[in-house]
Amino acid sequence: MAVPTGSGTEVLKAHSFDDVTAVLPLIIGVQFHTYTVLSYISYCIAINATADFGIIQLLGNGNFAGGTGHTMVLARYNPVVGDTYIWNDKFSFFGAEPSAYTEPLSTAAEQVAIAAQGQNTVQVFQHSRTHAGDIFDITVSFIDQDWT
Repeated sequence: MAVPTGSGTEVLKAHSFDDVTAVLPLIIGVQFHTYTVLSYISYCIAINATADFGIIQLLGNGNFAGGTGHTMVLARYNPVVGDTYIWNDKFSFFGAEPSAYTEPLSTAAEQVAIAAQGQNTVQVFQHSRTHAGDIFDITVSFIDQDWT
């Protein structure tokens, strides 16, 4: 059976990645989609130094920080080899956001533009790490709502 797609669909999805050593997109946003992240599970295979971190971040427009391509750190954890980090604080983000407004959010029109996803500045839910020697296995589960 095929996964349903198209306007008004809501699908539970999961992505798994092994031996992650770089910044990795976990969910790549699509305009007119809403994503609700249910859980992020990270197993630490190797760590370069005890002070290294695994990082959960959202790449987007970053109006306040100065333009497209800004990452916003959502969580940071200090793993030990053999440990599993579970982040199951649910949150939602849009697949795209407008780039035609400047922060701070100050008008209802700007708020509507964000919700309407009128421009296609893609948002990406990502895993990052401190050092290339840090290696993780990662699974993320989420709901993808399609409003196209």
